[in-house]
Amino acid sequence: MIHDIPMPDISPAFTIEDIHKIREWDYERLKDATPTERRADTERRAENTRRAIEEIRNRKSMTV
Repeated sequence: MIHDIPMPDISPAFTIEDIHKIREWDYERLKDATPTERRADTERRAENTRRAIEEIRNRKSMTV
């Protein structure tokens, strides 16, 4: 089971403390998840990241 825990606030400077917050948040979300749930969550998040990167690339190519 993946827990629905809101993502922690991240500072604009993105410090080491922010990294610790993110790691702790991710652990708490996934600590009771099955391997299948973890894999599905990772794949879903990876796809979201791929889409975001593609959008950034498309915006850059439009401005050049």
